[in-house]
Amino acid sequence: ENSYNTGNKQQATPENPITITWIHCTANSSLNNKINKMVRKNSFLLLSCLTASSPNHATAFSHTSSITIPRGLIPSARARPSSSPPLSASTTAPEERSDNNPSTKFGSPLPDSVKEANRFAIGFLKNTVFDTFFAGEDRAFARFYALETIARVPYFSYLSVLHLYETLGRWRRAKYLKLHFAEAWNELHHLLIMEELGGNKNFFDRFLAQHIAFGYYAVVIALYLINPVEAYNLNQDVEEHAFATYDEYLKENEEKLKGMPAPQAAIDYYVDGDLYMFDEFQTECELRRPTIENLYDVFVAIRDDEMAHVKTMEALQTELDVSSINDGECEVDIF
Repeated sequence: ENSYNTGNKQQATPENPITITWIHCTANSSLNNKINKMVRKNSFLLLSCLTASSPNHATAFSHTSSITIPRGLIPSARARPSSSPPLSASTTAPEERSDNNPSTKFGSPLPDSVKEANRFAIGFLKNTVFDTFFAGEDRAFARFYALETIARVPYFSYLSVLHLYETLGRWRRAKYLKLHFAEAWNELHHLLIMEELGGNKNFFDRFLAQHIAFGYYAVVIALYLINPVEAYNLNQDVEEHAFATYDEYLKENEEKLKGMPAPQAAIDYYVDGDLYMFDEFQTECELRRPTIENLYDVFVAIRDDEMAHVKTMEALQTELDVSSINDGECEVDIF
């Protein structure tokens, strides 16, 4: 193998680069960072660092390919003495945290037990609150009003924490502020539709929904500060519950809903409104344009919105850099 000792006086230049398959160098954090950046830019190259028993030395080498060291990458350093102890342990070079999204920047993956706990919590809330206080066909709109009052809260919590991070100079990615605002904007219009349908006419329904929402706001802020993945996973369960609730209602009341007119709030949002914010929370390359002719169409659109939220929450728990149609990364035929 071709080798390059950092103590050698030979220098790499653009005209005369040095290609190596392993590097013997001092344990210099600046050098390690530069090498790590090279590896991240060339994903085909697998680079590992072996730590010698002597804390003053380390060896880095490539398993599969050679790399070219340009001018200035390797600083001057003494060669490792031949009497140095042999390598005794191996570790992977530490990598900087990705900042693709809030989860990769501040979060960590969830064990299955936590995901199960989230599903249990949402099921418990459904059984003890919604199935108790909003039971019966005549309570459907009140149930949906309460659901939408609560479901929009997490997006305000995300925005609050992201604004805090931005204010403190910890992290700034405006696209996620825009994404979560678009989601809150969508849920607001769901709420306006339920209010127009009379879902908020009873004081007790408003009192119950609003107080649950207030407590939920604080809970999600705490979860988002501790681990954004947990906050996103919990809301994924909420949105899955919302999707299932609307889907069941549609199947049981199709004919009835097709004979009822669409609320003006739905027409203003889905038909006559500016759909930029509507497109913003669609994180798949799909141009959605709901057809609104009756109340059945309205609930279909709302149900599909909830599934779009589910997919977004699921994507945000990964390393994906979530984008929307408006970011110009999708090929969409709008005609």
